[in-house]
Amino acid sequence: MAEWGKGDPRWIVEERPDATNVNNWHWTEKNATQWSKDKLKALLQGMVMKKPGLGEVKINEVSDITGEATANNRKGKLIFFYELCIKTKWTADLDDPDAAEVSGTLSVPNLSEEFKAHELDVEVSVEKGGSSGQKVKDFLRKDGAKAVQEKMADYITSLREEYATDLILPTAHAKAAPNGSSKTLISKRDDPSPAPPSVAPLEISSKHQDLTLTAHFKCRVEELYMVFVEPKMVSAFTRSEADVDPRVGGAFSLFGGNITGVFDVLETNAKIVQRWRFRDWPEGHHSVVSLAFKEEKDQTRLTVSQTGVPQRDYDKTKGGWHNYYFESIKRTFGFGATLM
Repeated sequence: MAEWGKGDPRWIVEERPDATNVNNWHWTEKNATQWSKDKLKALLQGMVMKKPGLGEVKINEVSDITGEATANNRKGKLIFFYELCIKTKWTADLDDPDAAEVSGTLSVPNLSEEFKAHELDVEVSVEKGGSSGQKVKDFLRKDGAKAVQEKMADYITSLREEYATDLILPTAHAKAAPNGSSKTLISKRDDPSPAPPSVAPLEISSKHQDLTLTAHFKCRVEELYMVFVEPKMVSAFTRSEADVDPRVGGAFSLFGGNITGVFDVLETNAKIVQRWRFRDWPEGHHSVVSLAFKEEKDQTRLTVSQTGVPQRDYDKTKGGWHNYYFESIKRTFGFGATLM
């Protein structure tokens, strides 16, 4: 275990009452899929939308919800990934006593963290109802869609405030939330946005080492290449918000700024060369990382060559490539599985 104020900042220790996830620094993940399905059903099933002169429409059944949702904590910051498709069935009770029975379906195909609630699509179809069905459809596509989007906003708020906040654990200087309706614990500090503790400066030295690593992934070469240049994919496997500008001369910042650099070469599906550094390295010192991609019969080979690694960080850097890059990419995208 690292000493306080020394070593890799990802592993800096803070005293905690329960000795769990000190400083809320490490990635923790909570599967929110089933909770999300239950919450969305509770919000939508039985929902009634009324229009004077037309009647009312009721969502009788949430027929299907597919996709997944997770809530994550990285350095005390909550990050959410959810991609859900919701399908419902509705019936209309019209004011016109001579109107035919009207029923149909309503779906939200793109409930995702990429969109705000008011940007979500709401798709409406009429299964029976004739001319009256068109009137109901027009109502649902306009006023009904807004009502459903408001329910989606309620879900997003509940995911953040009701379900996920127990991922932020109390530190030695934090107080647990008082007993009440909330089941969460909220970390409170004197400084609401503290910077990570400083690390021991790395002395400028000519003692550097080079390393070469090879890993194999069960995917196409274009899929693996995109993992390193597509910001959303980088954020997914690093389990944190990543800043990536995938062009020659573009910068990147990963793992909360612990790793930064610049793209020097980008040869699509073949090669990436980066100037790459840890935050605690001497100002201006970068190693050079070369990623070579080669598609083989049923897998893609990645060869990582890195020059200019300070000797004291050689083992940490080598282990980091295995744990935080190779293994995380395989787990996140399923690239360790056999191709079908």
